[in-house]
Amino acid sequence: ISSSIPRDMEPAVPSGNLEKLVKGNTSFGINLFQAVKQGNENLIFSPYSISVALAMAQAGARAETLQQINDVLSFSLPFEDLHPAINALQLELNNRENSDYEEDKKDFELNIVNSIWGEKTYTFMPEYLDLLAENYGAGLRLVDFMNQPDASRKEINQWVSDQTNDRIQDLLPENSITNLTRL
Repeated sequence: ISSSIPRDMEPAVPSGNLEKLVKGNTSFGINLFQAVKQGNENLIFSPYSISVALAMAQAGARAETLQQINDVLSFSLPFEDLHPAINALQLELNNRENSDYEEDKKDFELNIVNSIWGEKTYTFMPEYLDLLAENYGAGLRLVDFMNQPDASRKEINQWVSDQTNDRIQDLLPENSITNLTRL
């Protein structure tokens, strides 16, 4: 399902909102690092990628779930300001990869892709789909979580692998998707 609303390529976002977003994402990244580190092993992850994925889910959340996501991700911006700020930040990051931002950058590649996957029998609110399209450039991909959870998981994993040039494989482990999954 794709929304008819195109992505806002120049969202009007005050610079203070970008600073709050980056500060919250940094806090989330540090907290996540502390939670998943093990001893002195090397660890690399992208808190930005994780927070964007969860922000897309947050856009459809309400009540306690919405508050829990905001708390974990350290989102301090109001709902109506958060998603345009993420859009502006993502566009800024994309512009850096496509410009001569650093004269000495070599072999620099930045691919930011977003996708959301939903149960094909579930009804998603048009406002949610519009927000995803406008702020994330993402449509909803429909899969059969209810009847084919593992096939859906494999399809998502293949998409992620394709989008990351095989750098991320098997993002979703076995049994991470069940017939109760909706998004």
